[in-house]
Amino acid sequence: MGDSTARLGLPLLAAGQAQKELWHNEALALLDMVACAGVEELGASAPPATPMPGRAWVLGADPVGAWAGHARELAGWTDGGWRFVAPFEGLSVWVVAEKLHATFTGGRWVPGEVRARRVLVDGVPVVGPQRPAIAAPAGGATVDAEARAGLEQVLAALRAHGLIAP
Repeated sequence: MGDSTARLGLPLLAAGQAQKELWHNEALALLDMVACAGVEELGASAPPATPMPGRAWVLGADPVGAWAGHARELAGWTDGGWRFVAPFEGLSVWVVAEKLHATFTGGRWVPGEVRARRVLVDGVPVVGPQRPAIAAPAGGATVDAEARAGLEQVLAALRAHGLIAP
């Protein structure tokens, strides 16, 4: 076993280790940053002049100052200074400024996307997998231009929302 956890890099205690409380407190500070993580900004490049303990940021591709060398990492200010957590596949944060979630996937932070197989409201499915394309109305013995135009608008809206195939 190494000296830190595989996913979050939390420091592990060793048998006979002196000052175990320092390592334990460091692990708690890092865990506090990522458990139900909320960040002030996504893609920040420079640390704030007067950060407050408990605040965190997702860093951009080329951060500067105290953040230099920590591209795309989660940076949090604690009483002991800056702490950093390298992102891992599936890490999700709430971006306070934008009021949406961002998830680290495919080596980058993806803001505002919700991925699901189905959406249920009170147990009732409201959105499911996309269905096959529906042909626009054409032909027929009686042509009603207004009804046909209305159906085409409904189909266009469903296609635009991705609920049916184009």
